Amino acid sequence: MKQLAEFVKERRREVNLTQEEFAERSGVALTVIRKIEQGKTNLNMDKVNLVLQMFGHELAPVSRKDLNE
Repeated sequence: MKQLAEFVKERRREVNLTQEEFAERSGVALTVIRKIEQGKTNLNMDKVNLVLQMFGHELAPVSRKDLNE
């Protein structure tokens, strides 16, 4: 989660948006942005993907088998 938190925070700052502005543009609540940037682990994947879509990315489930190949 730390990598996700750093990625979102860095990209948001690169585009010079506050957390509030970024939440509004990505279509999620401010609390979602705050939780992501704080590295919280109880996040809704759909909400995270709305945020990541702003940068052309998305999260998807990956099996342990796929990671080992």
